[in-house]
Amino acid sequence: MVLTASIARRYYVDGRSKVEIADEFRLSRFKVARLLDQARSSGLVRIEISHPGAIDLDLSARLQEAFGLRRAIVVDTPEIDEPALRTQLGKAAADLLSEIVTPDDVLGLAWARAVTAMTEQLTSLAPVPVVQLTGALTRPDVEANSVELVRHTARLSGGPAYLFYAPLVVPDAATARALRQQPEVAEAISHFDSVSKAVVGLGSWSAGQSTLYDAMDEKACEQLQKRGVVADISGVFVDADGVPVQSRVTDRVIAINAEQMDTIDEVIAIPYGLAKVEAVRAAVRSGLVNAIVTHAPLAKALLQQSD
Repeated sequence: MVLTASIARRYYVDGRSKVEIADEFRLSRFKVARLLDQARSSGLVRIEISHPGAIDLDLSARLQEAFGLRRAIVVDTPEIDEPALRTQLGKAAADLLSEIVTPDDVLGLAWARAVTAMTEQLTSLAPVPVVQLTGALTRPDVEANSVELVRHTARLSGGPAYLFYAPLVVPDAATARALRQQPEVAEAISHFDSVSKAVVGLGSWSAGQSTLYDAMDEKACEQLQKRGVVADISGVFVDADGVPVQSRVTDRVIAINAEQMDTIDEVIAIPYGLAKVEAVRAAVRSGLVNAIVTHAPLAKALLQQSD
């Protein structure tokens, strides 16, 4: 429904041709024509475009265009308590993933609370391999980890799961190197280059705004702050300009790196909370994240800063 409504808006409101829409959404013009017919026959298009549910189509389109995103989904919901907000965004992200993942894809999943919420809302998925992109981050306040969400998603999909048991962050680089050489870890990492679509976490580099920040020692957090880090994208640290930051601390992280993430065709983040405005802008500037599922207050704050 999100895809159909977006195409209908382009055609009926923006006046784009079917060929232009096909190029933008990477579909055939015949598929575009069928979706437009479906939009009319289903009642989605009458005199104006409507959309059942809580997706703000206008705000989604504005955010996508302002930041040059592949996709933007904005849920029309206030900044309520975090668990409820994650559930709503997780549902929207799950619906999106079910629509865009095809049997030709390889899906990569990094750990994050929002990604976990998304996997819990998934009801269908094309039969694809599912690759774990980050080590596990076990915390007393976190029930699920990266291994569990990959296994759950692969079971739903029916495709193979490439997962590994290792922490996301370890005490030193030598330990990280040794763990990466373990057979199951090396096997999962070998599939990073084949990932075509991924869902990642996005945190602001400050206490309470990034589970990785909260899991690291104070010295490491301060070191990255001095290097200008404002955001972490599932273990990839970027500064305000979106430039990946490498340091001795990054060598301790067992996860996909910036170069590997950059080769993925579509990387979706699910940010929430007004405190993450700068982190979202940095992630988008980096080019590593090109699709966003978020809520109206954060989307409006991002657009205000872009004016």
